[in-house]
Amino acid sequence: MEAAPEESKTSFPKESPTAEEQEEELEQVESDADQSNAEEDVEEQHGTEVCSEPEKRPEKVEKKISETFYYKYEDLYSRPFVTEDSVIPINLLTLEHSFGYDCMRTVNLLMMDSQTLLYIAGNHVVLLDLKTKSQSYLRSSSGGGIGVITAHPTKQYFAVGEKGKKPNLIIYEYPSLRPYRILRGGTEEAYVSADFNHSGTLLASVGSNPDYMLTIWAWKQEKIVLRSKAFSQDVYKVTFSPDNEEQLTTSGTGHIKFWKMALTFTGLKLQGALGRFGKTAVTDIIGYVELPDGKVISGAEWGNLLLWEGGLIKVELCRAGRKPCHNGPVSQLILDEGELVTVGKDGFIRVWDIETVDAANTVDETGLLEMEPMNELLVGKNVSLSFMAKVHDRGQPIWYAQDASGALWKLDLTFSNITRDPECLYTFHSGKIEAMSVSPVTYLMATTALDRSVRIYDFISKTQLSEIKFKEGGTALTWAPRVVNPKGGLIAVGFEDGVVRIIEVYDPKGLAIVAGRTNIGKAEMNLKQAFKPHTTAVTALAYERNGDVLATGSKDKTVFFFAVEDKYEPIGFICVPGPVQALQWSPPSHVKSTLLVLCENGFALQVPAPHPDEEGIVSTYQIKNLPMQYFHFYSIKSRIKLEEEIARREKKKQEKEKAKLEWIKQQQEMGKQIEEELEEEPEEEEPLPPLYIPEEPSPILCGFYSTPGKFWLSLGGYDSGFLYHCAFSSNEHQDNLENKQDEPFEVICMEDSDDNPIHQISFCTSRLLMFCGMQNGALRVYPLREKDLAANTLKEYWSFNVHDNDYGQIQRICSSYDDRFLITCGGDGNIFAFNILSPEDVHKELKAKIPSPRSGLEKEKAAEDIEDPNAYSIEKAKQKKEYEQIMKEAEDKKNKKREELSALRHEFLSLLQKNQELPKHMQLHREQYEMDHRIFEELDGQTTQRIQLMQKEMAWEQEKHLIGLQKLQNRFRDSLEFDTVIVHAIQSNHKISTYRLLAISEKCYQDKQRETWKKTVLKQEWKETEQREIVSETRHMQRTTVVEGESEAEKLKKSEVQTVTTCLIANQREQIKRIVEKSDKAKAKIMKRKEEWEELYKNKPSDDYENPKDAQDIKEAQENMGDHKLKTAADYRVPEHKRMNAEKKMMQLASLEVLIHEKKANMNKQIMSLRDLKVSILDEIKCLVQELKSVQAALDLSEQLPVPLIPQLHPDEVPEKKFQFDSDILLKFKHEQEAEAKLQEQLEGSPSFGVFRERFLHGPSIRETEPMTRTASVRSMKIPSSVVTEQPKVFEIEKAEPTEIELEILKREKIRNMYLQETLIKRINALVINFDAELRFLRHMKLKLDVQMKCADLCHITWFEELLLLNNFEKHEDLLQGRVNTLLSEQKAMQQKLNSYLAQMEDRKYETAKLQDCEKALYATFQASLGENNKFAHFLTKVLKKKIKRIKKKEVEREADEEDENEKEIDEESSLESAEEDSGSEDEVFDDSVCPKDCDEALFQNTIQLREKRLDIEDALTEQKKVADNLRKEYDALVKKAKAVEASLDTAEGELEAFQREKQQRLNELHVVVPLKLHQVEYLVSGEIPSDFSQALVFTNQSLEYLQKRIVDLQNEKIMQREIFKKARQQHKQLVQDKKEMETKIQRLEEKCNQLMMTKFGRLVDLEALQAHSVNTRLEELKVQMMEKEYVHCQELKEWEERILDLQQQLMMLTKENTSKLQQLNKFCLEKQQLETKLDSLKNDLGAEFQGSQSSDTMEEARLQSVFNYMAGETALLKEEITLLSRKDVCLREELALLSRKNGYLFLQPSPSQDSETPTETFPIPAPERVSNGQSAL
Repeated sequence: MEAAPEESKTSFPKESPTAEEQEEELEQVESDADQSNAEEDVEEQHGTEVCSEPEKRPEKVEKKISETFYYKYEDLYSRPFVTEDSVIPINLLTLEHSFGYDCMRTVNLLMMDSQTLLYIAGNHVVLLDLKTKSQSYLRSSSGGGIGVITAHPTKQYFAVGEKGKKPNLIIYEYPSLRPYRILRGGTEEAYVSADFNHSGTLLASVGSNPDYMLTIWAWKQEKIVLRSKAFSQDVYKVTFSPDNEEQLTTSGTGHIKFWKMALTFTGLKLQGALGRFGKTAVTDIIGYVELPDGKVISGAEWGNLLLWEGGLIKVELCRAGRKPCHNGPVSQLILDEGELVTVGKDGFIRVWDIETVDAANTVDETGLLEMEPMNELLVGKNVSLSFMAKVHDRGQPIWYAQDASGALWKLDLTFSNITRDPECLYTFHSGKIEAMSVSPVTYLMATTALDRSVRIYDFISKTQLSEIKFKEGGTALTWAPRVVNPKGGLIAVGFEDGVVRIIEVYDPKGLAIVAGRTNIGKAEMNLKQAFKPHTTAVTALAYERNGDVLATGSKDKTVFFFAVEDKYEPIGFICVPGPVQALQWSPPSHVKSTLLVLCENGFALQVPAPHPDEEGIVSTYQIKNLPMQYFHFYSIKSRIKLEEEIARREKKKQEKEKAKLEWIKQQQEMGKQIEEELEEEPEEEEPLPPLYIPEEPSPILCGFYSTPGKFWLSLGGYDSGFLYHCAFSSNEHQDNLENKQDEPFEVICMEDSDDNPIHQISFCTSRLLMFCGMQNGALRVYPLREKDLAANTLKEYWSFNVHDNDYGQIQRICSSYDDRFLITCGGDGNIFAFNILSPEDVHKELKAKIPSPRSGLEKEKAAEDIEDPNAYSIEKAKQKKEYEQIMKEAEDKKNKKREELSALRHEFLSLLQKNQELPKHMQLHREQYEMDHRIFEELDGQTTQRIQLMQKEMAWEQEKHLIGLQKLQNRFRDSLEFDTVIVHAIQSNHKISTYRLLAISEKCYQDKQRETWKKTVLKQEWKETEQREIVSETRHMQRTTVVEGESEAEKLKKSEVQTVTTCLIANQREQIKRIVEKSDKAKAKIMKRKEEWEELYKNKPSDDYENPKDAQDIKEAQENMGDHKLKTAADYRVPEHKRMNAEKKMMQLASLEVLIHEKKANMNKQIMSLRDLKVSILDEIKCLVQELKSVQAALDLSEQLPVPLIPQLHPDEVPEKKFQFDSDILLKFKHEQEAEAKLQEQLEGSPSFGVFRERFLHGPSIRETEPMTRTASVRSMKIPSSVVTEQPKVFEIEKAEPTEIELEILKREKIRNMYLQETLIKRINALVINFDAELRFLRHMKLKLDVQMKCADLCHITWFEELLLLNNFEKHEDLLQGRVNTLLSEQKAMQQKLNSYLAQMEDRKYETAKLQDCEKALYATFQASLGENNKFAHFLTKVLKKKIKRIKKKEVEREADEEDENEKEIDEESSLESAEEDSGSEDEVFDDSVCPKDCDEALFQNTIQLREKRLDIEDALTEQKKVADNLRKEYDALVKKAKAVEASLDTAEGELEAFQREKQQRLNELHVVVPLKLHQVEYLVSGEIPSDFSQALVFTNQSLEYLQKRIVDLQNEKIMQREIFKKARQQHKQLVQDKKEMETKIQRLEEKCNQLMMTKFGRLVDLEALQAHSVNTRLEELKVQMMEKEYVHCQELKEWEERILDLQQQLMMLTKENTSKLQQLNKFCLEKQQLETKLDSLKNDLGAEFQGSQSSDTMEEARLQSVFNYMAGETALLKEEITLLSRKDVCLREELALLSRKNGYLFLQPSPSQDSETPTETFPIPAPERVSNGQSAL
């Protein structure tokens, strides 16, 4: 692809471009950017088109860059900034090594070969040799940082996109690392992504905020091919399509965009289409990959994959069970060797089948498609993969992965038996490094970060020595000074949960060798002590200068002090006004040891070091008597700026005055006199800016001591840009610290730090160098001439951009103990080690010495760590301990009081006992023990109040439990229609239970009644439609009747004014009407006869006629006989009526459930009736037993029979009583539960608990004993008592000796009682036996029903399985059925259109035939008008047939302007073309506009009119043919479309049939359980029942009996059919014979009929036509019309005659008048003659002039002659008109018209309308100026 020339000034680049060339290039880039911004304003969301910039510029001579041209790296890379005129060496610091890794970048890994790895570290590109582990560096050219690196497909080049103002995109050659090309003007601030196309000729880059510019480069010529704004939010990635280099893709925050480079007629354009998420939630897209067919697969934040096609999401991919593809965002997608590899933040790498992914399509409305990966690899625990790069090492593919958790991995993704496990190559801190410190004795440093790790580095050997991890992230770290640990092996680390850990660093080689221990690492770390002084993150740690105290600061606004010993002991803490930012102890130069505490909110404190031996700390560690000095920073920056502005204005004013004085002096020296000028008006100055104090105080970033009581501060926010020298005031009042306002007494302005504040300040050991860490990641070094700061000493500095300029603010700066090295760490995760001064100064071998371990370290137990982040802090633990101590003392006191109360109670009880032992008269009453009854009243009142209070407190709980109980009842109780009720027999052990039934849902009944409801609704709709049709027909008939009535009324109205002639006409019409009606009746009769014949012929069976009954029988036989296809057959076709879907199956299940429910409900009702019977029997037995007892009371014991036991109802027979309870029952239940729980505790405590528990559980319970047994025992206890009570009565009777009568009475009474006893016992036994019999009978019925219910349950299970299967098929089936229905409706619509087109085509044919008939009639009329032997026939025929090109009306209307009239006439004349005639030659030319001589003018005009009609007919024919052709084309196209639809319909029906077959096969796979008894099994193998029944056939007895019966029926049917066939054959023969006879008879009758017609008519006539013949309706109508016309004409003639008479009268009057005037004129003439005679006599006297005739007389004579002629003509006309009016000629109107045009006389003649049949009236109007003199001629 060749790009058009871009730059107007393009020259061969030089190695070192001049400043002018760079400025020109910058101006050109700025103009390009302005043009692109203008184009961005018209860019649309889905169709971005931006023209190539080079095509919009004039073509200039292009000079190409040579392939061998290279830039010099020394001229490009950015160098440190050094203040001008300073003596600071440029190589003050030299980069020694980079220890960190910015793993939070999306892509920070580039493999150039198997040995070299590239990554970005701040302002450097680090090239890491994986074998030697050495590093080399490429520095950015601008110093603004590096945004992106990417490699050329050939790996010969790699691109580095920088950051900063107008950053460059530099192409380096590999491995020489020479700058090859520099691409300028691609973005405004920074590059975020770049990619080469597959061929490597183009490079695409994307910029960051604010422009987000997408640029396509022809990078070898350093030219921009295309550019456009990529999006309005952050863009993460841009790539070329590997298969189509004209397509690109970009993605980022909430978007993905698809780009296309299109070559249009205006040039090359870049068109972008934004991807639409549709129903899918909008997500940030980090990773994506383009497929070969143009589709794109991207990841989502929730871990699924999105397949894009055409700018839309085609399908969303997930794993089985709707699990996401990754548990977290998908960071990268790779297409590798035909497989799709996805990299997730969850640490998994999964491989997917690309063909399955590419062909994926949605199956339901969710848009999700489930699939499983082919392979997957879990790289490690807590791994978050961001990016992978592939390289081949010795032919084997190796992958290197970037882990956002701080690691680089080497992976093998071959997924074979020899696949190697993931190998972690390097580990780093993840994210911002929070703290760092350097060993005070050796070249070691320690770092910590929020990734929960602490690491030790050796910056001499450039290696990481050790790492230890904890539960929380580290936030602060310091290395203990020498005074604390002379070996330098102790570190204090603070963590974000408030814990401080003391860690030992030692060399493991110094430990004594212990069994099982291997010394592997170079250094190890050991937790020595852990304590938690704070509740939130620890932000600062500081050792006192003497090493006695460790101070810790935190965000919880406290500073804790610890005594530094072998074990750190807490001293106490102080509270500070804000979160602690930094802690610093006073240097040794100060007399007192004080601690400087810097808070984030602008407070600074100074406190002395507390003494560990201080007393007074008992219940808390808070130190309250420690003196503190406060400083609350008050902003003075606004005042400083104001003073500077005032000074600037004053200086400007002075310069102006000085210039004015010099000018005056010059003028005076030149000898010019200077006039005294008026005082100049003072210039209006701008108002000074007001003082500004920020509402929120600026945060303190860092600070340090200067002198005792004084310190320097660096602030952020508004107050940045200065170093403030502050001092603590002597008078401190802590009452209102927030309102305290302290100002610094000295300020030093730091250059270029207004928006780039100083975050860290550090000094070298000698304090000759001050190191400042800036917010933009830059490192500044200020040389100090004195140890104290001064404004003049901070003017010169050395600055170097080291860390990332956006987020790489420097967190810590540390110099080594000997000031040879400087270490910096930043927020970008990078750690840089620098040599101070040049490396030549450090030639001797240096080595870091690892501290040796303490003696006995290997034998010590591991220190107890604090792993729980919610553990108590030291202060909280102490307070809790104090609280527990107080609570323990209070509890002891309570126990003592309880013991005293118990002793008093025992003493009181003993007194009561002694009182009981005294005689009654000496005993005291209970009331006398009461000292005061009001005490008890008060106690009762208190008790009542407590009860009420408790009720109020427990009201919510009570309501809660009541609601819970109600919910449980609603859920489990109210939904029950029948609970389980077990009815027991009385004597036997038989029992019967009800079915536990839930109330059936209304849905089942609705499903059951749905079909009936549908039928009812359809029937109602049909009835309503029929009624509407009847109503509409009735209304139509009423309207017709009304119209007919109106017409008849009008006729009657007209008939009232009829004359005799009109009556004659009406009679004639009536006669015609009767004749027509008669004829119509005859025609109707004939038509009826024809219809009867047609109906008869229709009913006549055809030769292949089949009786419908026979056809139905044959069809039934075909369906029910022969070889039927089983449902398991491969070619089985599911009939339409047998097709099953989920809805039908649901209805089946609902009907089955209703049936089961009804059966069970009926059985439950019978069982409940049985229970009610038992209750009534028990009541009756109770009554009988009472009666039996009263009878046995009169009998002796020996005569008494055993009383039958009264049966009792079992608890399970009345389960509803379980839910009947009251407060007593609940209280009893509570006591039982408490007793059981207490017993359980006692048993668990005893050793014999196991044996007792076993016996207790397996032994008989009280509840399990029969109630009848309990009743028997009670009865047995009661009987002896009754016997005992009756014995005295017997003895009394024996004492009184009875008489014989009494004995007889007693004997009879005894016999009767004995009989009653036996009868009652028999009755009781009969009731019991009958009830048991009823129960056994009902139990037998229930067992049968159980069998049926089990079968129904099995059927329900099978149907439910079918329903589940059908539900799975339902969506696809609905889809296929919907497609079939759509195609059917489309086919129906097309058929309707086809029929419509056919009807229109028939109409066109009819219209064409009609026009052709008109044309034939026209030619016939023309021939008739010619007559015979017309000599102009040939000419007139040519005139008629002449072809003329006619101009349409629309064209004429468009050309109606006056200016174009001539042109239009010319066009019209030129458009007239004569056609060839059959009788003439081509050269013959004739004029058809002029009638030939001797040719009849009327005939010629008639021919012209006929020609116009012919042309109209031909135009109509042409139009009809055109319409017919269009209809034919549309019809043919529609036929093709209909065929395509029919083919699609066949395909869809085939798919539906195949789907139904597949569904039937899946249904066949379900197992159906059929319970059988042994006698039903007739499938025997060798006389035995086989174990395998897979080949057996399950058949019902009914079907078998039907088949056996069917055999006999078929034999009988066969005999019957033969008889029927025999009879039908005989009948056929008879019918054939009758047919021949009828044909002979018909022929004979036809001949007779013909003879009669010849006799009567003389020829054969059509009898039907003759019978239907009537009068010629048209002729009769014309006759009637003629009569009407004659009548009308007669009326007109009468009117004209009357008018003629009037005109004659007028003429006579005028004639008389004219005659009188003529007479008068004659008289005047005579007088004139006499006068002339007299004059003649005097002629001689008057002179010659009076001789001869006068000219006036001549003129008068001529006038009179003309009047006479006029009157004569008028008279002739009137006579002729009278003659014409007296005639009844048809041509009257024409002759009158001709008459009216003669001689130019004036007539008033109205123009008649075409439809009017009234003759035209012509009224002559004589000219008023003319006078007739023709009366004398009459």
